[in-house]
Amino acid sequence: MRQLLNFLHKYNYWFLFLLLEGISIVLLVRFNLYQQSVFFNTANEVAGKVYGVSGRVKSYLNLQTVNDELLARNMALEERVLSLEKRLRIPSDTLRYKSMDGAEGEILYVSYGARVVNNTINRPNNYITLDKGSEDGVKPEMGVVGPGGVVGIVFKTSPHYSLVISLLNSKSNVSCKVANSGYFGYLKWDGKDSRYAYLYDLPRHATFKLGDLVVTSGYSTVFPEGIVIGHINEIRDSRDGLSYMLRVELATDFGIVSNVRIIQRLTPWQKEELEEVEAKEEGE
Repeated sequence: MRQLLNFLHKYNYWFLFLLLEGISIVLLVRFNLYQQSVFFNTANEVAGKVYGVSGRVKSYLNLQTVNDELLARNMALEERVLSLEKRLRIPSDTLRYKSMDGAEGEILYVSYGARVVNNTINRPNNYITLDKGSEDGVKPEMGVVGPGGVVGIVFKTSPHYSLVISLLNSKSNVSCKVANSGYFGYLKWDGKDSRYAYLYDLPRHATFKLGDLVVTSGYSTVFPEGIVIGHINEIRDSRDGLSYMLRVELATDFGIVSNVRIIQRLTPWQKEELEEVEAKEEGE
């Protein structure tokens, strides 16, 4: 103990210097936007690599569960492959989504595969890290979907990784509706059970029932219309009694989500470019 005290006394100026240096760096990053941006990009890149290594280890340990799930899905999908492959066009590992808008006509979305390298579900604000970033074409405000349905929205990116605001996040706010109806509201998580979120602002004259499907409304540029959110699990009155509040059982199991797709809404020129590529492929 005495040796430790002597050591601290001998080098106290160095410890004071390091403390003041740390405080200076914190103040510099906190109150300067450029330094904040540089710090975030660097930290996100480093954290992404660390999460990538830990994610690969977790993936290896969970291979048996994942394989069983994949086998079950493959058996169900094999019967549909022959009929679907004549109707689908998949250029450059993309899938297409279409949405209709009265003013713009057909809106085209494409999606790109990505892998989850880090994920949390037990915090008030949960985030997901993906192994694709800006160099792969990923940008903020892109939607992310999994095999079950909606997963979240891209928040920030670094060259090789992206940070996604999960549906299990108090900042998440997704426009959705009861399927096959025009009644829509917004979905938010209450910070408690990762299996459920709540759909707010459904009008009192709306008609729906337990078990009805909840999907994206298409009233934003993030998600096309009709992507699954979950099913109505419970019907409640809102706090002011003027609308309904629905508890929705989420279709995505955030505890095991591993492979996702990032959705990009195409601009008119990107849509024309994609159609030209498809026309060339059909002509060959």
